[in-house]
Amino acid sequence: MRYISTRGKAPRLGFEETMLAGLAEDGGLYLPEIWPTVSREDLAALAGKPYSEIAYSVVKPFTGGAFSEDELRSMAHDAYERFGHEAKCPLVQIGTDLFLLELFHGPTLAFKDFAMQFVGRMFETVLRRRGKRITIIGATSGDTGSAAIEAFRGSEFVNAFILYPHGRVSEIQRRQMTTPDDANVHAIAVDGHFDDCQALVKDMFNDADFRSEMRLSGVNSINWARIVAQIVYYFASALALGSPERKVVFTVPTGNFGDVFAGYAAKLMGLPVDRLVVATNQNDILHRALESGEYRKSAVLESISPSMDIQVSSNFERALFEAEGRDAPSVYEYMDSLKSGGFTVSENALSRIKETFGSGRCSETETFSAIRSVYEETGEVVCPHTAVGVKVAKELERKPGVPVVALATAHPAKFPDAVEQASGVHVELPKRMANIREKPERVLHMANNLEELKSAIKERCST
Repeated sequence: MRYISTRGKAPRLGFEETMLAGLAEDGGLYLPEIWPTVSREDLAALAGKPYSEIAYSVVKPFTGGAFSEDELRSMAHDAYERFGHEAKCPLVQIGTDLFLLELFHGPTLAFKDFAMQFVGRMFETVLRRRGKRITIIGATSGDTGSAAIEAFRGSEFVNAFILYPHGRVSEIQRRQMTTPDDANVHAIAVDGHFDDCQALVKDMFNDADFRSEMRLSGVNSINWARIVAQIVYYFASALALGSPERKVVFTVPTGNFGDVFAGYAAKLMGLPVDRLVVATNQNDILHRALESGEYRKSAVLESISPSMDIQVSSNFERALFEAEGRDAPSVYEYMDSLKSGGFTVSENALSRIKETFGSGRCSETETFSAIRSVYEETGEVVCPHTAVGVKVAKELERKPGVPVVALATAHPAKFPDAVEQASGVHVELPKRMANIREKPERVLHMANNLEELKSAIKERCST
C-alpha cells in the first residue's frame, strides 16, 4: 500500500512514512494510491464481532505490512480498553429508523478518541522500533487537542504541542488540554480562531528547515492514519443495523470534513452507504459549497458548537481530489485560489460529490431547539454538535427501511451551560473526570505570530 499527495508533487510513501509525515511536503494530503475493498462475504463475516476485531480487519489493508498481525491486533485491543461502554460505539434509537451513534465513551468523551487512542499506539510502536523522537504539532477547535494530549502524554518518543483558539472552546475542553501535568505535552492558547491555529500549523510544516530540525508530525485529520481509524465505526454501526443487506444514511456534524470523509472512505471500500449528509452550524461553508459549488471563506462566528467553528475545511481537499478524477493539478489550483478567498468547484466535480454527499445547516436557535426536542421526545441529552446532526437528520427525505444514523460526537457534559439552558438538565461528568475543575492549569498564551510560536516550541523541546 502506497500513498500519494492530493497536490501531486510529493513522493509516494508507505503507511509508516505517511503517518509520521502528517502533511505531504507539497502541502497536500495523503490518500491511498488504490482503495482497498471488502467483499460482501467478508463484510458479512464481521457482523457480531467485537469492535477491536472490526478495527483490526478494516485498518489492516491500509497499513501495508507496517505492523505484524499480532502487533496490529494488540493495538486495536488496547486502544479501546478504557472506553466506558462495552459496545464502544452503541446505537440508541430516537425515532423510526433514526439512531444516535454514541461516539463519546472514550477517555476524553469525544469521537476523536476512536482515532487518537489507536494512532497513538501506532506512533509509539513505530518510534520505539526506529529509536526516534518526534514533535507533534496540532490545531484544535475543541476535541482533537484533548484526545491527542491524552494519547501521547508521558510518551518518551513524542513532544506534543496543541494550539487552540483562546476563549473559543468550552471550559471542559480547555481543562482537558491544560490540566495534564506530563512534561511532554503542551497546550497553547492562540489569539484568534481555529482557522488561525490551523494556518500556523500548516506554515510550520511548510517551513522545510523547521520541519526537519524539529522532526515535525501532525495528528489533525490531515494525518491519514486519523481518517483510517475513524472508518471503523461506520463499519461497526452499519453492521449492527443489517449491512451488507441494508443500506445506511449517516448524518455527520462536521467542520473540518474529516469525520464525514472517513464515511466516504468506508463507502469506497464497499460498505453500503446510501448517503453521507454534512451537518453544519452557522459556520456553513461546507453547506454552501455542497449546495452551490462556491467554496468561499467568510467570518468565523462563535457558537455553542465550537468544534465546528471553522471556515477552512482541510479534508474537503481529499473529496475534491476524488471528485476531480484524482487530477492533482486541478486540486493544486483550487488550494492556490483559496489563498485569495475561495474558488468555484467545477460542474463535473460538484455533480460527483452530490452523488454521495448532502448537507444541511443549523442556526444557534435551531441548535437549542434540537437539544430541547430530543430530550422532551426521548429523554436523551445531546451535546450541541450532536443536536446539529439530529436537526439535519430529521429534515432529510427518508427512504422506507433505510436507517439514518446521526453521529453523537461528544458527551453533553462537555458543554454543560448550553445543554442546561436548552433542556433544563445539568449533566454531570463521569466520576473519573469529576475533579477536573479543581486541577491546576498549565497553558502558554500567545499572539497569532508564527516566529514567536516556533521559538517557543524550540525552547520547550530543548529543555
